[in-house]
Parts: sequence; structure tokens; C-alpha cells
Amino acid sequence: MKLNICHLYPDLLDLYGDRGNILALAARCRWRGIEPVIRQASLGEDLDFMGMDILFLGGGSDREQGLLVQDLMRRGDELRSAIENGLVVLSICGGYQMLGKFYQMAGGEKIQGLGILDVWTSAGAKRLIGNVVVELDEGVLNGNSKFRTLVGFENHSGKTFLGAGVKPLGKVLVGNGNNGDDGGEGVRYRNVFGTYLHGPLLPKNPHFADLLLELAILRRGLGTRLRELDDSLEELAHEAMVNRLLKQA
Repeated sequence: MKLNICHLYPDLLDLYGDRGNILALAARCRWRGIEPVIRQASLGEDLDFMGMDILFLGGGSDREQGLLVQDLMRRGDELRSAIENGLVVLSICGGYQMLGKFYQMAGGEKIQGLGILDVWTSAGAKRLIGNVVVELDEGVLNGNSKFRTLVGFENHSGKTFLGAGVKPLGKVLVGNGNNGDDGGEGVRYRNVFGTYLHGPLLPKNPHFADLLLELAILRRGLGTRLRELDDSLEELAHEAMVNRLLKQA
């Protein structure tokens, strides 16, 4: 079995170790005998979104977002169709914001987003920085993991707000999350996941990496469960981080 994984704009969206998410997905595929086919695509390159299994968008600056949204606008309808068809998408920070309606900068200027997600972002007066623990909403993992937490690192000034058509990934236990006000972090719409968690996210949360892989396989209609791996070290590291941050809170 092969899985097609696309890292979109790796040269422009790769803050705080975001590339590690691709490395984690590829490794967890190989350990199970699944061949990861990794493609990197940047500005102006042709893309077959429908033929992808997993699409990854990392974080970047406001200036880069403006350039990239213009590039993606050319293929916005194709990306939207693939998402409605179940394409698995992980979008971090700037990539998360780009999928929303707009980013309003401090001076009032708006960077238009793709409008695929019912979210919008405005520049805040201060940066929201630090380690984060999130309790995932019930049902996100479909009972397939003993963990219901995510850990990661946030560093953003944008404050993102969710509309009625989407739900957050979960509740912030430590940190700021989407905006530092409403207690939510990230977003889920179909198989699209947006979050502010860098670090990178997936090596710290192997259960979440496996969720993305399982959703990609299910979209293929194979209906098979992933073979379990010995994640004892990863689980100990995850638990240690969660417990340490909760004690400090």
C-alpha cells in the first residue's frame, strides 16, 4: 500500500520544526509496511489535490501568507472539492489561517483567505507564546486512543475565531489556543484539522498522527485498521509533558 503525502510550500511555511510532521507521518507509515510517497510542492506548481491522501500546510509570516493565498486561489475550487471528498489536511498556524475567510492586520488591512473554513483571524496586541495542552473534544479520536490530549508549542499574534459551521479540536488546559479568550484550540471540519501547535505536533502526539493515517486509509475505502506500534517511549514522553505542564499551570 502507498500513501501520497504532500508538503505544500515547504520552502515558505516551515516554522518551529513543522517539517517534523512529514517525517513523523512517513516513519509511522514505513514501520507498518506502508510506502509513503512524499511530494513537496511550492509556488506555481501543478497539483492534483484529489489524488493526494494527506496534505500538510505549515506556518509562515503574514507576508508569505499573502503570496501563498494568491497562488492557492487559482486552485481553490479543486482544493475545496478534494476536502469535501474527504482529503485529510493538517494545517498549522499560518496554514490554518489561510484556509479561513481572512486575516485582518493591525492596521486594518485584510488578507483574504481561501474561505474553506468558517474561521477568521485578527492581529492581536501581543504574541501568544508557550507550551500548550489541549483536551480533545469527544469523538475526535473515535475511541481509538487512550490519550485525549495534545501537547505542542504556540507562538502567534493572530487571534482566530470560529463560526457556527465548525468546531474546535478541543479545550485549552494550558496555554492560549485560538485566541486566548474562548478556551478553544484549533478547528476540525470533515478531515481538515487546523491548529496553532508547533513543536512539531505529530512526534509529540503519535496518536494524532495515526488518526490522520487512518482517515486517509478509510477515504481510500480500504476499511483496515492500522497495525499497532510499540509507542511506549512516545507515550511516556507525552504523559510526562502533560503532567509537568498541568502542575505548572
